Amino acid sequence: MSELPQERRLVTAVPGPKSQELSARKAAAVADGVGVTLPVYVRRAGGGVVEDVDGNRLIDFGSGIAVTSVGNSAPMVVRKAAEQLAEFTHTCFMITPYEGYVEVAEQLNALTPGDHAKKTALFNSGAEAVENAVKIARSYTKRPAVVVFDHGYHGRTNLTMALTAKNMPYKEGFGPFAPEVYRVPLAYGYRWLTGPEHAAEEAAAQAIDMITKQIGAEHVAAIVIEPIAGEGGFIEPAKGFLPRMAQFARDNGIVFVADEIQTGFCRTGQWFACEDEGVVPDLITTAKGIAGGLPLAAVTGRAEIMDAAHAGGLGGTYGGNPVACAAALGAIETMKALNLTERARRIGEVMVPRLRALQEKYPAIGEVRGRGAMIAVELVRPGTKEPDAALTAAVAKACHANGLVVLTCGTYGNVLRFLPPLVIGEDLLNEGLDIIEEAFAGV
Repeated sequence: MSELPQERRLVTAVPGPKSQELSARKAAAVADGVGVTLPVYVRRAGGGVVEDVDGNRLIDFGSGIAVTSVGNSAPMVVRKAAEQLAEFTHTCFMITPYEGYVEVAEQLNALTPGDHAKKTALFNSGAEAVENAVKIARSYTKRPAVVVFDHGYHGRTNLTMALTAKNMPYKEGFGPFAPEVYRVPLAYGYRWLTGPEHAAEEAAAQAIDMITKQIGAEHVAAIVIEPIAGEGGFIEPAKGFLPRMAQFARDNGIVFVADEIQTGFCRTGQWFACEDEGVVPDLITTAKGIAGGLPLAAVTGRAEIMDAAHAGGLGGTYGGNPVACAAALGAIETMKALNLTERARRIGEVMVPRLRALQEKYPAIGEVRGRGAMIAVELVRPGTKEPDAALTAAVAKACHANGLVVLTCGTYGNVLRFLPPLVIGEDLLNEGLDIIEEAFAGV
């Protein structure tokens, strides 16, 4: 655990004067397209706390978007990364390889769902992992088409923007996009017109019908899906939907790709979210929580599929950087040692009842949903399901001012999402929930 005191402390307004000064420097030096959710400039962070340059300590319910699940300065991550840093920082695995890359691949092959033979390739970012999963699937199947889902988010490269559903801010003005990408319905229970009890069956039927009629299953290389849609609003597809789509893929020689970039590495109370319904993907993409904050991503999957790409067809200058690999080994060791799957489940057990009690008090909370430490509330105009993005922004702003880092998301911008570090203390967790309650009372 970090030596940073695990307590909230506000000594200035948020953001404080030093953060405001840095914001002015950012405006002059950094491209405007790089937005900031909460302009407090961080000096140090660890456990469940972020400390800014003004000395404020904020409770962290964001984890750098599900990245620092083991904390921002987990001792095992810091130690292994520092040791590697002192040995060498880079050789390029494609030129002169090193053991750390191989060891991370071995760990991922063992940890990901399924007992079949697996192989792994390492990359820099989640978007790069998804893009390479598509490359691998196309190489294996010799087919062009890729199927994705409403509310999905897969990255900011040209191909992954095409795979992503939401236009603003991810796609606006950046087209044209990569071709041969097709979007089908997701079983979004809360918004399914005939009710959540019909969502899985009807959404799967509609998706399969669209694939067979509009594309032809024989032309589809990959079906790519997040087991819980992240940026789209922490939407957990209605039970039965994922297994049905995975079975359809198997029946038609389509590579089924689970995008576990936000859900992976204990976040949902399991190592990987697709385990909840026993879904075994052909390929799984990971990033975010993999390396305790260092940039690393991976594609792991069936050995025969992973081996389909020709030698030299996969790679990249920095992919599987040795320092990031060392950090990943430290993060995985930490997850196992601290049993962070169980910690994630406990976080959900604390958060969900309190948020549901809040829902009973405030009809603007349309739904509380999520698993483990990946929890969200969807805000609507009372008595309707009309999204209320303005209220969502106001609640988030009130939380920020009171020393709690929270994030928003959702296709309609009306979802508050909570991603606390899995190592957060329960006292901080409850204090953060107190702040959320106060924010709702205030707005």
